[in-house]
Amino acid sequence: MVGEPGGPSAERADPPAEQEQRIRHRLELELGSRQEWDDPKLEWRRLFAELFGTFLLVLVAAGGGLLHATGQISLASAVVAPGLMVMAIILFMGAVSGAHLNPAVSLAFAMRRDFLWRRVPGYIIVQLLGGALASLFLLAVFGDVGHLGATLPGAGYENWQALLMEIALTAGLVSVILGTASAAQNIGPIAALGVGGYIALAGLWAAPVSGVSMNPARSFGPALVGDDFSSYWVYVTGPLAGALIAVAFAYILRGRGGDPISRAAGSGVLTPGILKAKARLARDIERGRVTPPGIAEAEKPDDS
Repeated sequence: MVGEPGGPSAERADPPAEQEQRIRHRLELELGSRQEWDDPKLEWRRLFAELFGTFLLVLVAAGGGLLHATGQISLASAVVAPGLMVMAIILFMGAVSGAHLNPAVSLAFAMRRDFLWRRVPGYIIVQLLGGALASLFLLAVFGDVGHLGATLPGAGYENWQALLMEIALTAGLVSVILGTASAAQNIGPIAALGVGGYIALAGLWAAPVSGVSMNPARSFGPALVGDDFSSYWVYVTGPLAGALIAVAFAYILRGRGGDPISRAAGSGVLTPGILKAKARLARDIERGRVTPPGIAEAEKPDDS
């Protein structure tokens, strides 16, 4: 609590534990409480957002691969387009579902305690469904050409080489996602630029090796619709192993997850109209006009 100049609270600085409690309370006010993130009535919106977002991502990623295979666009265009699409998706619906778009990302958020484990199966199912629907759309428009943009080891490369590449690239991608989420940016432009830029950069140099999937849902659609699962294991094992590595790195770099900022980034913030009111209350706490629960009780004089 901020007192008047010369008052008792102005003579001392808040102890570290009290400062941490104030900060955590402000974050929950600004970003929503765990109860709001867990609200089952909003789950259908989150699932639809993941379905739609993954459909758009695979449409662009596999569609770009298909058009490059038929000689209609350059490799650079094919690998940069998914990065730009991911930027757009994070910006327009990151606050709804967290914009995972990727089973490996959902699992990583859950392992970091930024996402509920019970929501992981639903996210993965709709992500795979979104990828399959995008591939069916491409089949209807272009026919069965260019392997429907499937991710496959490049010419002259073996499955094990593609696997190692997918592990390394996914570890980097998920590290970027978890890192920007820890700074409350997975619902803002910094995360969009970081994640989308990483996808484009990885594709520019590594696409000839593995196709740069980093996402089991992106590879699932073309494999299912094109009935070719010969190398699909590479694009499941690689991203999942890469996600595990990224989670371990995140622990080394930032400790355990589960803070309000990361949960908001990983789970989305959906309660209508609540962010503005909570931001206003958070400002009042920062200015000392309001004291968070728990601190007020601690500051009451002892009558005994």
